[in-house]
Amino acid sequence: MPVTDKSVAASVRKDDEERVDTVDRWDESHHGKGLIKPPDQLELTEAELKEEFTRILTANNPHAPANIVLYNSKECCYKPTVVEQMIVHFVVEGSLLHQDSDEARRQKAKGGLPEGNISVFPNFSSLANQWVIYDAYMEELQKQERNKEKQKAAPSKKDPDNTKRKYMPFVMFLLQGHDISKVRKAVKIIERMVNQNTFDEIAQDFKYYEDDSDEFRAQEGTLLPLWKFQYDQAKGLSVTALCWNKKYQDLFAVGMGSYDFNKQEHGLLVFYSLKNTAFPEYSYPTKSGILCIDIHEQHSYLVAVGFYDGCVAVYNLNKEGMDAVHKSTAKTGKHTDPVWQVRWQKDDLDNNHNFYSVSSDGRVASWTLVKIDYLFLVGTGEGKIHKCSKTYSSHFLETYVAHSMAVDAVKWNHFHPKVFISCSSDWTIKIWDHTINTPIFTFDLNAAVGDVSWSPYSSTVFSAVTIDGTVHVFDLNINKYEAICQPAVMAKKKGKLTRVEFNPIHPIIIVGDDRGYVTSLKLSPNLRKKPKVRILQSFPEIIILQSFTLI
Repeated sequence: MPVTDKSVAASVRKDDEERVDTVDRWDESHHGKGLIKPPDQLELTEAELKEEFTRILTANNPHAPANIVLYNSKECCYKPTVVEQMIVHFVVEGSLLHQDSDEARRQKAKGGLPEGNISVFPNFSSLANQWVIYDAYMEELQKQERNKEKQKAAPSKKDPDNTKRKYMPFVMFLLQGHDISKVRKAVKIIERMVNQNTFDEIAQDFKYYEDDSDEFRAQEGTLLPLWKFQYDQAKGLSVTALCWNKKYQDLFAVGMGSYDFNKQEHGLLVFYSLKNTAFPEYSYPTKSGILCIDIHEQHSYLVAVGFYDGCVAVYNLNKEGMDAVHKSTAKTGKHTDPVWQVRWQKDDLDNNHNFYSVSSDGRVASWTLVKIDYLFLVGTGEGKIHKCSKTYSSHFLETYVAHSMAVDAVKWNHFHPKVFISCSSDWTIKIWDHTINTPIFTFDLNAAVGDVSWSPYSSTVFSAVTIDGTVHVFDLNINKYEAICQPAVMAKKKGKLTRVEFNPIHPIIIVGDDRGYVTSLKLSPNLRKKPKVRILQSFPEIIILQSFTLI
């Protein structure tokens, strides 16, 4: 059926009229009597509604103190002081770097920040047949036969040093039976005696020689060459820093690295002594080149080092090992450009060591070495233990991956400030040294451990309670593998033990459970023994000297 233009126009006109009626009804419902108002709404006239008010934002802090005055000694009167009006609502110190910066390129070359101690075991599959096992045994047998043939053929060769080597087994036997650190002092004394006899003329010139020709040259002088210090591991490195020790005048430090950006590989920190010019007293290899060093005036064993990659570190000569005791990272706010100067400062009011570092990134940073008294431990529900500091609360000093379940208790040892103990619901108790990432002892109690406590009378005795109602008392001085006492305080079905604590004076412990009961238990004499003081016998120096005269 065909549709005319008049019918189409009529339908369009009808739709427009219906739309207008709908809008009118909506306006009446929202602006008329249908509008809902709160009963306490303020009613204003048309003139009041049209009136404009100007609102001004000021930069004054409403919480800042007012009417503060200070006494002016110059004018002998009180004067008002300027109060800081700035309010800091939120601050985020980011560690983002531009991808084209030098620091970003160095981190990409090193593979980024060091990852945690995460061990990932890949999937492994293989076949084991009779012929595979036979081939493996035959290959091992052939290797053993070849090694035997090499050992038989070795003595046939002429060895001019055979007369010297025949004494080596006896020397190694003496050294293996005792700690090598006990002979270190004797070795250094012998080495210094040999070098003093070898370079006796230079030592005499260093001490007594004076150039008499200076009397005839009033405005000129001469330099006398003495020793030349060199180290095989320092080949290819430039000397970038020198510093004398203030306490030991014969000892000086040498920092090695490179000023060239394209030749940044590694560095070396070396300490030489005028008493032994042939070999350095201390040597510390570093991953980045060293640019500056400084030795503490009062504590001569502390050395501050600045690196090319922006890190600063502190080395302790009294501690064994090649690693720095303190080192900055990107998380702790390290410099983004090379560090050109480090300087020790006087200890702060809390007797903490501190030093300053200057870098080409435009920053002068102050670093403080926090002492153990300011450390505390925090156990988490994820099984980790965080070592924190009261001075620096923005980051963790170290994180220990301690347990696989929630940590229930963490307590310091009363006698050893470096040792602490932790327990968890994963059935284990672990004893730690806070300077080591791995536990010293681990005990599995076959039940969730609710609490652990050190004894106040012995550093080796501690007690723990488990949810099966058992109290475990350990004494590491007697048995390092299992508890010496395991009484069942309550039945397993009736409840579980939650807390344990030693009395500071009397030989009793108190144990709490989940029903609100507290049980007191007295320790037998074997459980409260104090460890005996052992006197270590020194290694005879005659045997040490004999072992080196035979070589």
